[in-house]
Amino acid sequence: MSKRFVLTGALALVAGAFAPEFVVYAQEPAATTPSNEVVRWSIITAGFALAFASGLGALGQGKAVASAAEAIARNPGATGDIRGALLLGLVLIESLVIYVLLISLLLFFFNPFR
Repeated sequence: MSKRFVLTGALALVAGAFAPEFVVYAQEPAATTPSNEVVRWSIITAGFALAFASGLGALGQGKAVASAAEAIARNPGATGDIRGALLLGLVLIESLVIYVLLISLLLFFFNPFR
């Protein structure tokens, strides 16, 4: 190591040890009670999330049912396989909407900003 580096490090230690005016004190934590504005916006956000999820989920389900009906019309022999895939897809689409509903209800009834 160079002499300049060692000298700079030693001066920094000495300055830190003998200069109490450089000590930084932490501020007390602020009160964590949420304002009515935060609660109001969390409820509005949850409502919009539920609206988007249910609307787009309904569009996805409609497209899936239309595609399945068209596939059954083209190949009636594959009705069982198409129906199974359709039901699985509808269940997965609906589960996403239910998850958004659950999160919205949690935001509505249990205030996470306490």
